[in-house]
Amino acid sequence: MKDDQLIIFFDGSCPLCTLEMQRLKEQDHKNNIQLVDLHQSDFAIQFPEIDVKKGLAILHGKYQGKILLGLDVTHRAWTLVGKGWMVAPLQWPIIKPLSHLVYLQLAKYRYPISQFMYKRLGIGIKKCNEGTCYDKPNNTDHWGK
Repeated sequence: MKDDQLIIFFDGSCPLCTLEMQRLKEQDHKNNIQLVDLHQSDFAIQFPEIDVKKGLAILHGKYQGKILLGLDVTHRAWTLVGKGWMVAPLQWPIIKPLSHLVYLQLAKYRYPISQFMYKRLGIGIKKCNEGTCYDKPNNTDHWGK
């Protein structure tokens, strides 16, 4: 692992999260970011320092041996791909606590937000091909059966 590499532990079952990670990797020309899906079967063995339940509640990352959380992960990621200016305000003293509260709400309701954005706006990634998607956010295939 390179010293300047960021590992992002994300919810690969979340369409909105997956879309954001795809967009991020499209900009990662130096391969500074490694994406790890929290739902992979051997996750706890590979990354025992990351609690999956906490990782699903708030974005986790690992950079230079330190664990980053939430918008700190987002800021570091976009900075590494040369787009830090887009997220720099998230670190400003007055904006940071407010943006963190907004982030926590978005993270908590990411499945219904993903559903709304895909159905109403066509934004996102559909995670199933038939059936009712997103009804069971803890079910990895998201089929409402």
